[in-house]
Amino acid sequence: MTRTVLCRKYQKEMPGLDTPPYPGPKGEEIFNHVSRQAWEEWQKHQTMLINEKHLNMRDMESRKFLQSEMEKFLSGEAFEQAEGYVPPESS
Repeated sequence: MTRTVLCRKYQKEMPGLDTPPYPGPKGEEIFNHVSRQAWEEWQKHQTMLINEKHLNMRDMESRKFLQSEMEKFLSGEAFEQAEGYVPPESS
């Protein structure tokens, strides 16, 4: 049976993650309140931000920026987009 959570991004019951994506309290919070769909969407968006903004993941400021954007994204708030990025059209 699929585990469901009340997704804080979509504000509805949705399938949850199989395991916490991070260790510790932050991972548990995401595990308990973020749907699998929202997490997968965040991972794609995160990759796009890293690539388009040339973020260095060894740099603490880049990691803080991504953490902040993740909170906004997963909470349904306005979040950073890559300048000039146009999402591909769905077929």
